[in-house]
Amino acid sequence: MIITKTPFRMSFFGGGTDMESFFKENSGSVLSTTFDKYCYVNVRHLPRFFDYSTELSYSKTERVTSIDDIQHPAIRNAMKMLDMHEIRLTYEADLPARSGLGTSSSFAVGMLNAFYALKGKYADKKKLADEAIYLERNLCQEAGGWQDQIAASFGGFNRINFNADGYEVLPVIISPDRKKQLNHNLMMFFTGFTRFSSDVQKANAADKADKIAQLKEMLALVDEAEKVLTDKQIDLDEFGRLLDHTWKLKRQIGSAVSTNSIDELYAKGMAAGALGGKLLGAGGGGFLVFYVQPEHQDSVRWAMRDLMYIPFEFEDGGTRVIHYTPETYEPRI
Repeated sequence: MIITKTPFRMSFFGGGTDMESFFKENSGSVLSTTFDKYCYVNVRHLPRFFDYSTELSYSKTERVTSIDDIQHPAIRNAMKMLDMHEIRLTYEADLPARSGLGTSSSFAVGMLNAFYALKGKYADKKKLADEAIYLERNLCQEAGGWQDQIAASFGGFNRINFNADGYEVLPVIISPDRKKQLNHNLMMFFTGFTRFSSDVQKANAADKADKIAQLKEMLALVDEAEKVLTDKQIDLDEFGRLLDHTWKLKRQIGSAVSTNSIDELYAKGMAAGALGGKLLGAGGGGFLVFYVQPEHQDSVRWAMRDLMYIPFEFEDGGTRVIHYTPETYEPRI
C-alpha cells in the first residue's frame, strides 16, 4: 500500500502567463506558494476476490473490469500511461475540488507519485511535474497552464519562470520573520462557489482574443512583488497593494474571472480594511485571499462572516510518499 500527501497551491502573481500559448512567445512567470492543506492518494493492488479488477473512490465510486471503462479521465489516462492494472485507489482532501487551488493538478501529481511508488520506482519532482502536465494538458485535453502541477510537485514559496525551452523553479529568498509576517497578514475565505478551471479558461479564451497587454503587465508585477518580499527596506504592505492591482488586471482578462457576488465580497473586504486581495485560481469561484494588516483582521473577518474562514501556514515539502509498503504484483496470465 502507498499513501501520498500533496499540497495545494496559492498563486499570487503572474497567473495566466503560465499558459503555453502565452509563454512560448512572451515568456511567463508566476509567484506562488504551497500551504498546509493537502490531498491524499492511497493506492494498492486490488485482491482478486471480486468480479471487478479496479476500484476507485473519489467523489464517486467506480468498479470496473476494463481500464477503458473508467469515467475519471485523469485516472484512466494515468493508468494507461504507466501501465497500471488491478488497483484500488482512494482520494481524499482537506479542501474541496474545483475551488481555485490547483486541486486537480495536486491529485494528478499525487496519483503519479503513488503509481511509481507502487511499482517500486522513484520519480523526482521534475519528472512528476512534467508528467502531470502531459497527463492533464495533452492526454486529458484540459485547458490551463503549467503552474499548478509544478507547485504541487516541488512545494515551497517559489518564482516559476516559463519560456520556449520549458520552466525553472527558483525559491524566493525571504527572511523567516518576513515570511511569517506575510503568512499572518493573509486571510483566506471560501466563497462556496466551485467550478472547473478548464471551463473558466475556455470561457475566458472565447472573450476578446487579445489580452496580451494585460498579461504582460501582470507578468511585470511578478518582479515588483518578488522585490517587495526580498528587500527588507520595502514595506511589506506593498505586497497587498500589488495584489489589488493584479486582481484588477485579471478582471479584464475575461468575463468568467469574476461574478457580481464575488465583486461584492471583494469590495466588502476592501472596505473593512484589506489592502488588497484576489480570487485564487482561474476565476469564477472558490477561495478569496486578502492581505490585511493585523489591526484590521477582526473587521475583515466580520465583513466576511457569511463565508468560511480558512487559517493556513505556508509549507515547503511538495508531494511526498508518507506510507510505503511495497507489494509484489504478478500479472494475470
